[in-house]
Amino acid sequence: MNMNPDIDVVKASIHLGESQSLRNSPLVSYALAGLQKCWLPEHGRWSHIYHLDGRDRPNESLPRSDVFYTLNVLLGMSRLNAIPVDINVSEIFERNASQLTRLPVSNYAFGMALWTAAELNLELPPDMLRHLNGLLAEKNWAGFRAQDLGMLLTGILAQIRAGRSEWLGPANSLFQFLNQRYHSQSGLFFDAPFGFRRRFASFATQTYLTIACYHYGELTGDPVAIEMANACARKLIALQGPCGEWPWFFDAEKGQVLDFYEVYSVHQYGMAPAFLECAERHGVLEARDALVRGFKWVLGNNQLARSMLIPTLQLSLRSQVRKNELQTKKWRMLRAVRNAYLQPAAGLIDPANVALRLECRSYELGWILWSFGQRSDLPQLTHHRNFSDALSK
Repeated sequence: MNMNPDIDVVKASIHLGESQSLRNSPLVSYALAGLQKCWLPEHGRWSHIYHLDGRDRPNESLPRSDVFYTLNVLLGMSRLNAIPVDINVSEIFERNASQLTRLPVSNYAFGMALWTAAELNLELPPDMLRHLNGLLAEKNWAGFRAQDLGMLLTGILAQIRAGRSEWLGPANSLFQFLNQRYHSQSGLFFDAPFGFRRRFASFATQTYLTIACYHYGELTGDPVAIEMANACARKLIALQGPCGEWPWFFDAEKGQVLDFYEVYSVHQYGMAPAFLECAERHGVLEARDALVRGFKWVLGNNQLARSMLIPTLQLSLRSQVRKNELQTKKWRMLRAVRNAYLQPAAGLIDPANVALRLECRSYELGWILWSFGQRSDLPQLTHHRNFSDALSK
């Protein structure tokens, strides 16, 4: 990577080996080593996909995705004990955040930029600020998917914590919109504010809105937000699979699983731990056990009885997926509609019909950094021999 330290936070200049107390855990170091494989030096960002099928050029670039994933990785780095000295955080952020208004990105990418900039104490590009101010002033949010709303609200809340108190009004308005249009009595969140598609919600839907509610409640002291987040966390834990799988698709209206597949590694080791850490803080006693069970799925406690890690590359396999859906998603929605109206909740299928998706995406490793960069209370995960052994080879 072509980078020199240039960031106004002290931790950015700390070398990994300078102090034992400030070293990253083997899990975090594993993710950092994997990210080196995903780096695109000619673009100054991390890649959309690193293919694990043996091709000569494993990195695939898709600019709008690269940029978003890169911001996600930088967010994770904000929680590290030690950012590697060859990573110029401010330069990478500026290069990529400045492209958001020039690429066909979703609204949630702007939320990620807000969140990342606040956590790393970095300035936002002026054109991006103008775009956001217009979006928030218009209050034209009917087209927001849950990820848009969740990330924008979380990013704005992070900016308020960092000193931009002028955004408290928009934060309150966004939360009220969330409460009125996305909150289901089942405990789960809807994926959209209106329409037929609304009730069909993914695990990502639940993750981003749960995190947003926790952060809003913590900043404003609003107990309603915390209770909404706790209710969703408890419902998801109740729906967790027998090996710790986090289901992918839900009927938010009924509060049931429509389809477990794909089961994504990032949900197991990154996104679920992100909101479960908050749930632990707010009295969800079962959150810690659910986090550990989910993580162990990646280590091999899963339907295929195999680790999802690629130790030689310090990467992970993206998911376990139905064999007939490796190349298409068209059957997934049809099955979800059928299950919502005609059948009880879905379960796991025969392992003989499950395959591996042979790729890794850089943002997945970024979520490891965020969820475990500051955790020292789970050594059975952060210091698991699979990570320390992979780094010693």
